[in-house]
Amino acid sequence: MSTSSEFLGHPKGLFVCFATEMWERFSYYGMRALLILYLTKHWEFSDAKSYIIYGAYTSLVYIMPVFGGMLADRILGSRKAVTFGAILLVLGHTGMAFESSLQLFYLSLALIISGVGFLKPNISTMVGALYEEGDPRRDPGFTIFYMGINIGAFSASLLCGYLGETFGWSYGFGAAGIGMLIGLLIFIWGQKYLEGNAEPTSSLYKEKKLNITYENWAYLSGILMVFVSWFLIQNQELVGNLLGGFGAICIAIWLGYALLKCTPEERDRLIVVGILILFSLIFWALFEQAGSSLNILTDRGVDRSIFGWEVPASMFQSLNAFFIFTFAPIFAFMWLALAKRNIEPSTPLKFAIGIMFVGIGFLVLVFGMKSSSGIQTGVFWIMMIYLLHTIGELCLSPVGLSSVTKLSPKRIVGMMMGMWFCASAAGNFVAGLIARATASENISGAENIFTLAQKTAFMDVYTNVGLIALFVGILLALFSPLMKKGMHGIN
Repeated sequence: MSTSSEFLGHPKGLFVCFATEMWERFSYYGMRALLILYLTKHWEFSDAKSYIIYGAYTSLVYIMPVFGGMLADRILGSRKAVTFGAILLVLGHTGMAFESSLQLFYLSLALIISGVGFLKPNISTMVGALYEEGDPRRDPGFTIFYMGINIGAFSASLLCGYLGETFGWSYGFGAAGIGMLIGLLIFIWGQKYLEGNAEPTSSLYKEKKLNITYENWAYLSGILMVFVSWFLIQNQELVGNLLGGFGAICIAIWLGYALLKCTPEERDRLIVVGILILFSLIFWALFEQAGSSLNILTDRGVDRSIFGWEVPASMFQSLNAFFIFTFAPIFAFMWLALAKRNIEPSTPLKFAIGIMFVGIGFLVLVFGMKSSSGIQTGVFWIMMIYLLHTIGELCLSPVGLSSVTKLSPKRIVGMMMGMWFCASAAGNFVAGLIARATASENISGAENIFTLAQKTAFMDVYTNVGLIALFVGILLALFSPLMKKGMHGIN
């Protein structure tokens, strides 16, 4: 690679991907920060209905990359897939800026779901393709890329949240749409810096079936994904049924493959990674309360006055990204220092610690709610739960995908990555069910009330999930030595 194609020691294509992903995450997290408030205040859905719509939406956002990644791998290539996904996202976020039609709202969500499905998995693939195998700059390159994700999430929650709650929903959603349009334009402009690394791997996309090229069939499949998502987002219970059925099939395939198709060493590793994926479902079901029930609690039941300014509830969504900025380098240094002393926790133990921190976060918040005088809870306790949950995320999330790629037999890595995304999708749907347990069926944000009964419901649910998370984390920690043995030297 010539030095003229580099910037700051990395391929220029990395910074094109960085900017595209940053603006895509800006648009996604900007909209996500406002969504539950928009459902309850603008459309005046009950809290319970809003939570299940939110859970269905976020679960579909995680499941669609499985299909978008397959279409890119087999037909489109990463560049075409990312471009198509970005166009769908721009259309979806633009639609969110119009508040007149409920069907347009559902269609806009469906466009965003499908757009993320095409863009999210393939832009990460593109970053990896910019580096030769064994290039020592690969890991630092991904670190730079993931900084873009957190910059987008942090700035979006602040800007879109402020605009949406202060001036009107269309301003917040419109800002998210403008961000995605900027990302699309940057990607189109910077494609020359990808140096052919994101093109289709075969000529299949040029071939025809029924006089239509496979490339156009892939785009038509993307449009079909939009309409399927549009139907499912309006029939949320179906999402849960489909995820349950799909999950049962995945577990059967995973166990069948481990028992019948693997060597003893491969079998042990595959069982370990499958167990980790199942535990990740529990983690995400609790962690993803941030955008739903925690957002509602912050809006109605927290004294958000800081230096005399009542901070919009959605802006607190930026705390997670802020704490990642702050603590990610510390964790990276800590794991390295522990590894040098040969005392770094194993991957299963890191998972256990992550789940326990999520549980501790809920229990600390409940303590704060009980100790606060009156119905309103002090803002300090909301900051604390985001801090503790972020520490949990830093223990579990960075090693999750890595463990899938390291422990799975090479011939089925793709299938196991699909299982990881399915578990994340299921976790997000379960998060909606947990959030629904905090709600009064006929209360919405339109009433703008927070009663002692609702505060008690939040405390009861958060106490229960906090204790369950602690129990699950301790259980996993106890079994982690056995699981580490089953990893056969891979940590």
